Amino acid sequence: MAREHVNHKDIARFALDKVNLPKTKADEYRGQARRVKEKLENYLSEHPDFSLRKIILSGSLAKGTSLKSLNDIDMACYVSGPDVPREIGKLLDYITERLRTAFPNFSPDQVQPKTYCVTVSFKGTGLDIDVVPILYDDDPDWYGNLVSQDDGSLLETCIPRHLEFIRTRKQKQNQHFAQVIRLAKYWVRNMKTERSGFRFKSFMVELIMAKLLDEGKGFSDYPEALQHFFTYVAESNLEELVYFTDYYSKSKIPIHTERIKIIDPVNEKNNAAMLYTRQQAEAIVDAALDAGDAIDAALAATTKQDTVYYWQKVFGPTFQI
Repeated sequence: MAREHVNHKDIARFALDKVNLPKTKADEYRGQARRVKEKLENYLSEHPDFSLRKIILSGSLAKGTSLKSLNDIDMACYVSGPDVPREIGKLLDYITERLRTAFPNFSPDQVQPKTYCVTVSFKGTGLDIDVVPILYDDDPDWYGNLVSQDDGSLLETCIPRHLEFIRTRKQKQNQHFAQVIRLAKYWVRNMKTERSGFRFKSFMVELIMAKLLDEGKGFSDYPEALQHFFTYVAESNLEELVYFTDYYSKSKIPIHTERIKIIDPVNEKNNAAMLYTRQQAEAIVDAALDAGDAIDAALAATTKQDTVYYWQKVFGPTFQI
């Protein structure tokens, strides 16, 4: 049968070779993130008027779900005080000015305000660090108002709790939970190259995976775990309410009327899929149906050539065994 041609170990090897950010690169990138953190903290010690309260690595690098193609990382910059601008453009200029002072050897084009963040570019590695401001009002759990990367609105969030949410689930499925997320994200990346306008952001993938884990689905067999993911997306038609009770009860979730309802685990008012249209939802469901069918066909194929062919429908031509 097909598992003689492509099995869990083959998918795991493919992930190491083509999907995952290598540990050496991850360590290098974390080192550069620490450099930004240290520079800002040193600047703070010399400029007490700078209202920086915390800077923390966030996003996929912090969660351990980065792909090999990673070329930018996120850092959340908590700022507070009466002198901190509340208007987004002025806030980004405020952060930019202080970052340029903190990095005196960087040229101005290496520290640039973008639409919703300030990007610090390292010429040696080509890595960009996106410093995302969070307006902070002394909440003891580190809730604050993030400048949303989707539309620039202010969105209540809590980076430490987001990281804790993923960490607790990684502990339940050691290595496998994060690995299956990376494999699904690689599938999304492939779909974006094949299907014009395809959208399926990583945060939504992570939360669907977390739901499946919480429901008792196993992640230690990668073909099976991926099939759990694609089957859920297809059978639910992305119409179910996805939510978590780590930090709030279900009764606190307001009515969300959007097509996809995947609720932020640290803020019940935030639907992570709020901006997705019906057409975009249908495109995700269609792609998941095709991926699920491809895996079924791969597991039923009797030759290695056919098995690889069907797995390539999921991961693209880079999948070779």
